[in-house]
Amino acid sequence: MSDTEGAPSGGSEGPGRGASPTGAGLIRRHRRWLRYTAIGVAVVVVGAVGVGWAAYEKLNANITSDDDAAAELARYEKERPTSLVRDAQNILLIGSDSRSGDGNRKYGRDSGTERSDTTILLHLAADRRSATAVSLPRDLMVDVPSCRRPDGTRTEQVFAMFNSAFEVGGSACTIRTVEKLTNIRVDHHMVVDFHGFKDMVDAVDGVEVCLKEPIDDKAAKLKLPAGKVVLNGEQALGYVRVRKSIGDGSDTDRMDRQQRFLGALVNKVRSNDVLLNPTKLYPVLDAATSSLTTDPGLASLRGLYDLVRGMRNIATEHVQFLTVPRTPYVYNANRDQLVEPEAAKLFARLRSDEPVAVATRLPEGSGYDSAYDYEEESYDDGKSGDKRSGTPEPPPTFRGNTAAQDACG
Repeated sequence: MSDTEGAPSGGSEGPGRGASPTGAGLIRRHRRWLRYTAIGVAVVVVGAVGVGWAAYEKLNANITSDDDAAAELARYEKERPTSLVRDAQNILLIGSDSRSGDGNRKYGRDSGTERSDTTILLHLAADRRSATAVSLPRDLMVDVPSCRRPDGTRTEQVFAMFNSAFEVGGSACTIRTVEKLTNIRVDHHMVVDFHGFKDMVDAVDGVEVCLKEPIDDKAAKLKLPAGKVVLNGEQALGYVRVRKSIGDGSDTDRMDRQQRFLGALVNKVRSNDVLLNPTKLYPVLDAATSSLTTDPGLASLRGLYDLVRGMRNIATEHVQFLTVPRTPYVYNANRDQLVEPEAAKLFARLRSDEPVAVATRLPEGSGYDSAYDYEEESYDDGKSGDKRSGTPEPPPTFRGNTAAQDACG
């Protein structure tokens, strides 16, 4: 038996190993426990911060800064439109149809060129009470300015399809084309490719759409039943890109479909199931940044956060999607041209940060299919109206939808 075995549990010489501590011994052990616990907590906290910082650094590094576009735009600063309303923001969202890169070649042969498959001018009101996303048709005939090619040579100014601007001069040429078309200053821009779009949809576990008829498009490898369907990333990409086998086969119909899908995606991302769940939010952020090229001002998580933090309180019914007023081009039915003065009215109101409204149905006798005045709607913005009576005029209303609308409703 050892010296300690059978020893009493207490006594004047202090407690043994199995005894209950008292007095100074208790204080010493309590202090040691606090010290070890503090060290343990510190390790956990530092570890958590380390994981958080690593995640931050990875997401931050995902974003590509479009420095070449920034330099090109700076060259033409004097001819660019000025911003009229402080804190209002206009962001150009460009969906690239590049076939290069991981996972993109399956959508066609990589010819070494890119076109803007989808382009949206997103206007954020200065008070951040509303957001208006305006689709610009890729087949719209516009004046494309002289632009710098990737090899350093310059193009001639030309009247051509809108998406050719991105092909010949990238995002800088597209931005200058949009600014000349709309007289709206583009404050920021983002370019997203096919792969990033798919990953974003998959990261939120798919997006629900409502199909009036089944889809069977062999070219898009898309086969879906009628009714409510949850699309994964691959299916969603085919759904927003397919044209001839859905609806009337027009690009306008496709843009309407893209807008409805984006509204559903906004709803899914903004749901508490995603935003309040770190395990779901991180994949969304990773997908959103991995295939993202932006102007230097947005090319960091901090820059993106500063942009979107004011948007978090915008109600979904005030997130609007519409297509710029357009009609078939007079010399080629497969191309588009603006409908005036409706397009000019839209651009002027966005530039002045004045409200517009959207509606899914056109009134009888509106005359054409993309924009119209809808006098039953009203919105008191404190800016427009009859100066004599003080009665606010309703804003012009364009065909479109909001993020709050149920596609199956």
